Amino acid sequence: QVQLVESGGGLVQAGGSLRISCAASGNIFSIDVMDWYRQAPGKRRELVARIRDGSSTYYADSALGRFIISRDNAKNTVDLQMNSLGPEDTAVYYCHANAKEAMWPSGYKYVEVWGQGTLVTVSS
Repeated sequence: QVQLVESGGGLVQAGGSLRISCAASGNIFSIDVMDWYRQAPGKRRELVARIRDGSSTYYADSALGRFIISRDNAKNTVDLQMNSLGPEDTAVYYCHANAKEAMWPSGYKYVEVWGQGTLVTVSS
C-alpha cells in the first residue's frame, strides 16, 4: 500500500503564513501527481494546488500568488507554503496523490491515495 501523512496544520492569525507537509510511504514505484485539496465546513472539497513529477504546477485562483507548492521526489514529500492567509483559508487540508504502487514480484498498479487531513485555522 501507499500512504500519505500530513503535518504542519494549526492556528495562525490573518495575514500570517503556514507551511504544511505531506510524506508518502509504502510500496512506492513512482508518484505522478501530488495535490493539496481543502474542505471548509459546509463546503465541497476543492483543489488548491497541484504539482507533477516534472515539477509543473497548477494553482486554484484562490491560491495563486499566495501559496507555493513544492515537492522532493527523492523523499516523496510535498509541501504547501501558504502566505497572506485569511479566515477564508480555514479548512481541513488534504494531501492527494496519483501513484504507482510496486507489486511483487514485479510491476505496478495505479492507485489514488488521500491523507487523513490537517486542520488549518486562520483567526481574524
